[in-house]
Amino acid sequence: MRHIVRALIPVSLLALVACAPAPIYKATPNTVSVPPSQVARTPERYGNADVIWGGRIVQVRNFADHSEIEVLAYPLDASQRPKAADDTGAGRFIASMPGYVESLDYPNGGLITVAGRLNGTRAGNVGQASYTFPLVSVNQSHVWTAKEMSGGHPNVSFGVGVGVIR
Repeated sequence: MRHIVRALIPVSLLALVACAPAPIYKATPNTVSVPPSQVARTPERYGNADVIWGGRIVQVRNFADHSEIEVLAYPLDASQRPKAADDTGAGRFIASMPGYVESLDYPNGGLITVAGRLNGTRAGNVGQASYTFPLVSVNQSHVWTAKEMSGGHPNVSFGVGVGVIR
C-alpha cells in the first residue's frame, strides 16, 4: 500500500503542474524582466528593451493615428496572467497601439497582458501627483476573460461535507 501511495504522489504533482496554461508570448533575447516602476526610475538603463507586462486597464485614449492604454501593472503568473489578487500594483505604464482601439474591447478594470518594446517615458499625472510612465510600443496584446483567469487553476479540495460547483 505504501508503494502505491509513493507512486501516486509524483503523478499527482505532475497532473497539477500540467493544469497551468502555457505562456501566451515568447520572450526574446532582448526581453527584460523588471516592473514598470523600476523602468520609470532609471529608463536609460533599459533603452529599447522588450517587455511582457500586464495589469489592470485604467483608461483608453484614442488619438488620430494611435491609441494609448494606461495600465496599473501587476506581476504575471507562469501563464502571463496578471496576478491582481492584491491591488497594490507594480507601477503604471502606457501601452501604445497603432490605429483605433475600441474601449469596449479594452474595458476599464479589465486585465491585460502586452508584449512590446520600451519606447522611452512620458511625464504625466496620477490624480494630482506627478508620475513618470514607461511607454511600450505594443506588438501583441490580450485582454483576459474571467474564464481564462480562473482556468488552469486546479479545482481540488479536501474536506468533509457537501460541495457545490458553479
